[in-house]
Amino acid sequence: MKLATLCYVKDNSTNKTLMLYRNKKENDYHEGKWNGLGGKFELGETPEECAIRELKEESGLTVKNPKLKGFITFPNFDGVDDWYVFVFVITNFEGNLIDSPEGKLEWIPNEKLTSLNLWGGDKIFLEWLNLDKFFSAKFNYKNGKFIDYVVSFY
Repeated sequence: MKLATLCYVKDNSTNKTLMLYRNKKENDYHEGKWNGLGGKFELGETPEECAIRELKEESGLTVKNPKLKGFITFPNFDGVDDWYVFVFVITNFEGNLIDSPEGKLEWIPNEKLTSLNLWGGDKIFLEWLNLDKFFSAKFNYKNGKFIDYVVSFY
């Protein structure tokens, strides 16, 4: 079982979202895909602490008040582990982008997000980030291919 965060940094003044094109890490399961930022928890971290640390490491941005928007279960996502992911939206940040060790960072216009090479399920839940609701979902994949999902909104 893996615990992780997935963060979407939104610049409301430009109507863009910071995305990461995964192309730098060796043996990266996400290679060639666009993702939000985030990663695995370190011992003793809260979801918010993990989100703040991961954003600093991957983008150089200092984040305040990440907003928890949802929770996603990815059973056997990578063929090895179940992933449990806390999904955040961040609109309060400062700093300058760094050369990320994970891949290429780019501010993408919000209306173009779902046209990127994303995981199949991402195209679904990215829309939920704009709702004034919390979601809990399960996204099923088999051999890297999106199968189906279930969701509850609160």
